Amino acid sequence: MNSKYELIMYWSNEDQSFIVEVPELPGCMADGATQSEALANVQKVIDEWIATAKELGREIPEAKGKLMHA
Repeated sequence: MNSKYELIMYWSNEDQSFIVEVPELPGCMADGATQSEALANVQKVIDEWIATAKELGREIPEAKGKLMHA
């Protein structure tokens, strides 16, 4: 795992899987049957999110680390 973006992981009863969200990258999230699988999947999605943003000429947010959530 080489991402420096904050990750939020939780269990979803509805999906019966672990969900990982990346708050700094809008819409960036992944799931997995295990925590390890969800983390591996979200790294792939982060890489794809960044590659797509570069292709479209969009700004890529700088990782800020821990964010404040209400």
